[in-house]
Amino acid sequence: MTLPETMSFVDVSEPGGVENLLVAQGPLPLPRAGDILVRVEAAGINRPDLMQRKGDYPPPPGASPILGLEVAGEVVGLGPGASGFSIGDKVCALVNGGGYAQYCAVPATQALRFPKSYDAVKAAALPETFFTVWANVFMMAGLKAGDTVLVHGGTSGIGTTAIQLATAFGARVFATAGTTEKCEACVGLGASRAINYRSEDFCAVIAEETGRRGVDIILDMVGAAYFDRNLKSLAQDGRLSIIAFLGGAFADKVNLGPILLKRLRVMGSTLRPRTAEEKRQIRDALLEQAWPLLDSGRVAPVIQAVLPYTKIADAHRMLEHGDHVGKVVISFD
Repeated sequence: MTLPETMSFVDVSEPGGVENLLVAQGPLPLPRAGDILVRVEAAGINRPDLMQRKGDYPPPPGASPILGLEVAGEVVGLGPGASGFSIGDKVCALVNGGGYAQYCAVPATQALRFPKSYDAVKAAALPETFFTVWANVFMMAGLKAGDTVLVHGGTSGIGTTAIQLATAFGARVFATAGTTEKCEACVGLGASRAINYRSEDFCAVIAEETGRRGVDIILDMVGAAYFDRNLKSLAQDGRLSIIAFLGGAFADKVNLGPILLKRLRVMGSTLRPRTAEEKRQIRDALLEQAWPLLDSGRVAPVIQAVLPYTKIADAHRMLEHGDHVGKVVISFD
């Protein structure tokens, strides 16, 4: 296969606002040992991309400085020792950087085949949210059938994925969202009760809905602003999994007593710094346990909008405004 010498990619002229995003030209990335080279057809937009654009989330050592953490497209090259895929295969992948480009080098162990009947746009909406939810809710917090789960930010990409997966595996799910329409969307995805955090106290609602027992697992992306009420809302032996700090990272005047009295576990993680082996383990678990749900249609990504990559500033604005339900995807075809 003959490849071009240069490609288009989204560059950041300097850290700051969306006005600093621009389309540039540069050489194709070279796949390293164990990498596959993907001709990118679509890429998902994620909040860490916004943080990196602002200069608040630098790429890890050795990662591409180009924005973008998930892609979908066609395998067009194989690095030394890369296995599991062939030229022409359609894959989506969690990438360490470089997703906002026409070509992206990806560790083969972080790539997954397209689910049945999926195109690149639907496939590009999967990796970041599915890796995150599986790692934090299933592997770390140990979700099992019969658990009760509270998902904050229920209409985010993470939230829509968590609601569907937790429900599919037999959990009872509650979710928070900021409008009546978003609450209805959460219920439509499987939540038994959605809580409008602008007009309701989720702590009080959880207490009422669970007979004051609380929930077994909370997936939280708010942080400090919810920390005290999250502890109150957990059941005995409950698990709080924190994946972001949209409401601040420093919690003041929090009663830590419930951690001792209820034997709570407070945990957290970010996906990007995990080792290649850890990401491979998550990938393998997804292929075995979550991908059949995608193949059958029981679970599916929720996509708010698809924009051409030349409209990347508009895509970032959508996430910043917070009016979306599910994922925003950019297309390179």
